Amino acid sequence: MIRLLLTGLWVCILTAGGSYAVAYWKENGGLIHKDEYLDGLQYQKTRALSVPMVENGSVQGYIVARFVYTVEARTMHQLTVPPDPFVVDEAFRKIYADDRLDFRKLARYDLSILTAAIKQRVNERMQADVIQDVLVEDFNYVSRDEFQPKP
Repeated sequence: MIRLLLTGLWVCILTAGGSYAVAYWKENGGLIHKDEYLDGLQYQKTRALSVPMVENGSVQGYIVARFVYTVEARTMHQLTVPPDPFVVDEAFRKIYADDRLDFRKLARYDLSILTAAIKQRVNERMQADVIQDVLVEDFNYVSRDEFQPKP
């Protein structure tokens, strides 16, 4: 009987000690220091963006785009507002208002001008150099006919 009681007490001590050790390890960051973890760049993807292409007063189709932007991890951690809505908004405005964009011939469109303008405008709006680079993940044109069901 005493042996069973001592075994139960031993299991309780091991469980409590293990729980305390795990809680202590999680609180103090384990083996990775938080400062080391926050070094480097983070890649953030935007949601898919559909920009209507209007010609002769009607929608001819949509530019479907998705962007990836890079932010320093320390800066991203300190931001109170994420830059994602700003990147999407600036991309939409730039694509929609760009007169040089011929949606029927996207192969000839200079995407480096677009990404540089998005980066510049987002950094201006956030009043800091937050965005390091903007990359294009997807950039396609989908005509209005592709959306309409065929009889």
